[in-house]
Amino acid sequence: MTTSPTAERRRLINLAYRMLGSFAEAEDVAQEAYARWYALSPRQREAVASPGGWLTKVAGRICLDVLRSARARRERYVGAWIPEPLPAPTEWSAAAGDGETGDPADRVTLDESVGMAFLVVLDAMTPAERVAFVLHDVFRYSFAEVADIVGRTPAACRQLAVSARRRVDASRPPSPSPSQRSRVVQEFKEAWEAKDIHALVGLLDADATAVGDGGGLVSALTHPIEGAEQVARFFAVRIAPDRLTLRTCTVNGQPGLAAHRDGAVLSVYAFDIADGRIRRIWAVLNPEKLRYWKSR
Repeated sequence: MTTSPTAERRRLINLAYRMLGSFAEAEDVAQEAYARWYALSPRQREAVASPGGWLTKVAGRICLDVLRSARARRERYVGAWIPEPLPAPTEWSAAAGDGETGDPADRVTLDESVGMAFLVVLDAMTPAERVAFVLHDVFRYSFAEVADIVGRTPAACRQLAVSARRRVDASRPPSPSPSQRSRVVQEFKEAWEAKDIHALVGLLDADATAVGDGGGLVSALTHPIEGAEQVARFFAVRIAPDRLTLRTCTVNGQPGLAAHRDGAVLSVYAFDIADGRIRRIWAVLNPEKLRYWKSR
């Protein structure tokens, strides 16, 4: 292999995380792709002109299979399924994962294509749409290369990407500045800690929604809460901030919150913000999705 196996592995994890919304599954995909590579005979490996391209093709096909089976698994999932939140490098638990240095930037690049709102839109796509869009629009593979992975013609893959792009564009409001995002999240934290329903309502869009993911392992919302006042009351009344330590943090590259109790991370909150108001809140409480978050 002409390139570093570590560098290739990181690239595969970056690709697979965007396709699957799960870092744990992305690691499994990369591991399986390498297992298939080393299962080839030396002569077969030597005949591969581009090992990186071969690994990408295999990983893409594995992701496609995982996405197809995920639909059935989601039907058995308790409550809402939210993509696995990724911490900033300083919040990454070095004890989690595969023993590498505790820096997720070495494994997943935190840019717009891993924002929680973006991943939620990707999750609503068909498996073929998602794979085609991620490979072409995010990683800049040609439609001929995408077709070889998805098993359709280049023209069909182009249409898949166009359809996916329309979904992304339709869901993307004018993006607030990083400072505005940080300010809104900080004000939400302070209002939540003060149990100030009026202040919370003022920070929420009139049609705001809140969704929780406990995976059946911990108590969480089974259905979305809709409306600014209902969301505000839920946070101010039902979730007692005095029993938690709320900390601002980075969730998938954007401002968010983490709730700690006795040093352990119990939940992570991601926000969709537009026009200075919070449109959506995603609360991840499933402990299996928080294994990479550092306890304090």
